[in-house]
Amino acid sequence: MRPSASCVRESAARAAAALFIGLALAFGPRAEARGQRDPALRPIVQHAIRRAQCFMNRYDAAVWYTLMEPRMARFVRNPAERLKILKQVYCVTHQPGVAKVPPGLVLAVMQVESDFNRWAVSGSGAVGLMQVMPYWPERLGMKGYELVHVAANIRMGCAILRYYLSITHDDVRLALEEYNGSVGRHFYPDRVLSAWENWSGADDLGFPVRAARAVAARR
Repeated sequence: MRPSASCVRESAARAAAALFIGLALAFGPRAEARGQRDPALRPIVQHAIRRAQCFMNRYDAAVWYTLMEPRMARFVRNPAERLKILKQVYCVTHQPGVAKVPPGLVLAVMQVESDFNRWAVSGSGAVGLMQVMPYWPERLGMKGYELVHVAANIRMGCAILRYYLSITHDDVRLALEEYNGSVGRHFYPDRVLSAWENWSGADDLGFPVRAARAVAARR
């Protein structure tokens, strides 16, 4: 029995992603990869990957989807892909028992990092929607190509961002600098904070966007 065309495309996509990640690990410039290397991150990211269940208020989620889906349409043309990304972002940012992460901030990070392209690979080897560094799958016993999977990439990226928000006491600018490995440089956080204004909606978990921009302006 011959494999279906969709199976062939999926296998090819996985092989291509694995090749890109392997090349990035072997040849990518190490100087730009300082972000996401804190030793304390490993158990945090590992825990995030294991927490696959999602519990959410369906009404609140539906309101949020309705607000965000038209905005994402200009970046992601496939409706199923848009829904998959939005569902995972809402799920991970509303997990009980952990510090909340603003969903609008997560979307802003994705916009700046990958333009919502889950196949994106940076010059420093970062992969996927939230540009997670490619050493994470190996450390967590995963396959490299899993970084291009929507759910795994968002769970890892949000765990890393949550950690940096925690150690900086919710200093969004500094947390973004740590996430990107560009501490002391303002270009990256400026771009994310600007994009965040486009994604703030009915529920951004008490992180006022304009207050974050005001803090940025004073630095």
